Amino acid sequence: MQSETTASPHPAAFRTHDPQLEHIAAKVLDGERLGFNDGLVLYGSPDVLAVGWLANRVRERMHGDVTYFNVNRHINPTNVCVAACRLCAFGRKKGDAAGYTMALEEAWETAATGYTESVTEFHIVGGLHPDLPLEYFLDLVSGLKQRFPKVHIKAFTMVEVAYLARRAKLSIEETLKKMRSAGVDSMPGGGAEIFSARVRSIICDHKIDGEEWLETARIAHRLGFKTNATMLYGHIENDEDRVDHLLKLRALQDETGGFQTFIPLAFHPENTALDHLPVTTGLTDIRQVAVSRLLLDNFPHIKAYWQMLTAKIAQIALRFGADDLDGTVVEEKIYHDAGATTPQGMTRKELCRLITEAGRIPVERDTLYKAVTRTEDSFTVAV
Repeated sequence: MQSETTASPHPAAFRTHDPQLEHIAAKVLDGERLGFNDGLVLYGSPDVLAVGWLANRVRERMHGDVTYFNVNRHINPTNVCVAACRLCAFGRKKGDAAGYTMALEEAWETAATGYTESVTEFHIVGGLHPDLPLEYFLDLVSGLKQRFPKVHIKAFTMVEVAYLARRAKLSIEETLKKMRSAGVDSMPGGGAEIFSARVRSIICDHKIDGEEWLETARIAHRLGFKTNATMLYGHIENDEDRVDHLLKLRALQDETGGFQTFIPLAFHPENTALDHLPVTTGLTDIRQVAVSRLLLDNFPHIKAYWQMLTAKIAQIALRFGADDLDGTVVEEKIYHDAGATTPQGMTRKELCRLITEAGRIPVERDTLYKAVTRTEDSFTVAV
């Protein structure tokens, strides 16, 4: 995709009507790393098509036309949470009539209800429950492993790990080792929100701070866990906060190499304490995907999370730097409680159609991005 107007001397035929993008284009096309001020230019440029063109260039350099998806199942064992984050529509205080906590058998049954032989991943996140001990979550995971030994378990955000460690009076490292022994294979990237202390003090002051999130991820990576990372955008943050967030993630990835995927998450204000804020526009969403791809040069994958973006915007994002659409999901509570109107699940066939219509090649993957090959009644994962 190219933006019209003035010709450029770059061999890749880059076009833009924003002269500030010229030096950034030169860096991108030469494979050079972008800096903080470059990030601000990308966020502020009126030529979003040119920004997208550059991000697509990097995406195709890394992945060609391939777009990944997986067959997964979300499990949210409880929405009871001690935090009172203004950004959240999911959490409920203990005693709230809308609160729920699954008994272990109920959680295992929930997994079984959405399970078929095609499921390769359970994605588990939930609230910071004041009464559930670490052992509940360890038993939850070990029970799933016993019942579904072939399914990869991606479980517990950095926020949950830090909270459970404090309650159990254990170190982060000890807690993560117990989780690994129980059967946790990798970790999701939620709870990062925005690392800015100013912003966190307003939207999520009950959570660990940005440095603690990064340190928890650092320890997880050191122990061999692969994790994801997120950024929640479209609330009270500014462009400086967004660039700072991305570059802090990039610096940790330089150090550990443990991040697999970055997922930009659009804020859904409905049913939150910030419901006076407008929802993000499609232009903001695709720009965020593009800037993420350009600044996070050491992240293998950028995900267009269709549950948050809608399937239509996610398709466009596949030409703005994204190479992953996430998965079939089956059921998702957190963002739908915040007003997401997308379906709670999507079939493999539907995902493949979305990807193909965007001019990309669908490749089913497991959680660690190994290709999945299916026969009529089974699947194999590439070694």
